[in-house]
Amino acid sequence: MLPEAEEGDILAIFATGAYNYSMSSNYNRIPRPPVVLVKDGKARVIVKREDYDDIIRNDILPEDL
Repeated sequence: MLPEAEEGDILAIFATGAYNYSMSSNYNRIPRPPVVLVKDGKARVIVKREDYDDIIRNDILPEDL
């Protein structure tokens, strides 16, 4: 069980098995979280967080919408 999360909390998932970043997709239009490398107490973002604009970047919409 986890304590109730609050805004600003950080949740680290150390291993996600088959559902790791390399197997992720956006079929459900949910942006992927960042990938953060942590070593010796130092953290570095190695893949940026996606936002909705990233998800729809390649969509082609009709002109009349």
